[in-house]
Amino acid sequence: MRPENPGFPYALPDGSLGTMKQKDLLKILDVPSPSGWEKAGQKQWIELTERVSDRVETDAYGNAWAVLKGTNKDAPRVMLEAHADEIGFIVRHVDEKGFLSIGPIGGSDRTLAPARRISIFGSDGIVHGLIGNTAIHLRDTSKDKTPEWKDLFVDIGAGSAKEVAKRGIRVGNPAIFESSATEFHGDHIVGRALDNRIGGFAITLALQELSKKRPAATAYAVNCVQEEIGSQGARMAAHRIDPAVALVFDVTHATDTPGIAVKEHGLVELGKGPAISHGAANHTLVVERLISVAEKHKIPLQHEAVSRSTHTDADVIYTARNGIPCALISIPLRYMHSPVEMAAYHDIESAARLAAAFVKSLSEKDTFRIHG
Repeated sequence: MRPENPGFPYALPDGSLGTMKQKDLLKILDVPSPSGWEKAGQKQWIELTERVSDRVETDAYGNAWAVLKGTNKDAPRVMLEAHADEIGFIVRHVDEKGFLSIGPIGGSDRTLAPARRISIFGSDGIVHGLIGNTAIHLRDTSKDKTPEWKDLFVDIGAGSAKEVAKRGIRVGNPAIFESSATEFHGDHIVGRALDNRIGGFAITLALQELSKKRPAATAYAVNCVQEEIGSQGARMAAHRIDPAVALVFDVTHATDTPGIAVKEHGLVELGKGPAISHGAANHTLVVERLISVAEKHKIPLQHEAVSRSTHTDADVIYTARNGIPCALISIPLRYMHSPVEMAAYHDIESAARLAAAFVKSLSEKDTFRIHG
């Protein structure tokens, strides 16, 4: 039974995961990282992982990986992967009156956009704006419908296109919702970009645990760019690192809120532990090892069925090179792709413990070949 208001991290059956605190996660979440513009977010992640690894490396597009060398050169090289980017918006047009038209970066939800404040990343720094919403008194509510992207506009308080340009804004600038992460009733956290900054934090926690007593296997904690627009970063990183086995960490829909058909989407509950996936990219022997390790260390697990695609970086990692044995570990998340995503600290920490225990279980005998 967990303490009612434990803070983070709290002691679990195998002991605390160490010195990283809630403030480290909140700091990571506070830094914008829209797909294609992950530099600032990756800088925060690198500063955190440098404490618990032998070295940190990057590539041309901004993928970053922290390496913890194992004690046995013949043990498999393992990749713990998450994605660093978040959804957002991009400026498509500036009209003569100074209003901006925007489009989505990744799977942004236009139904949430009207009457929201946003931060636009211009050449001279952040410019605050808001997505306009005609007052209920002035519109024909009988004709209300979900706006298309072309119907939305951003107001930055400018009176002309020239004034917009003077503020450092042009076509092609990215933007995000203004919504800071915060602790929410003890064990929970709420904010934008938990998808998938909490996955990146989980693999850092796992690396921290492994650094206390080095495992046989060498571990690569990899934070990839551009997942939300097609898993481009993971494709690059998997090819370059060429691991023998990979665990992918992302979020999944917590389906325990009203109105969700669990017979259609499956039941995943917040606070009940990470979910492992079955089917598609998930290698059966890797999944079996994860279940065995979780049982041994009393780590709570939930289960999800995947019919065709995981819609995560796992889909491009497992097909890289000659095929990489892979499994997806998902942290339950309510209200995905919104400014009020909600996760439980317990689930983040349990995912990290599972990753660390899996890596510790590896030896030179582990090939994860189906036919021996």
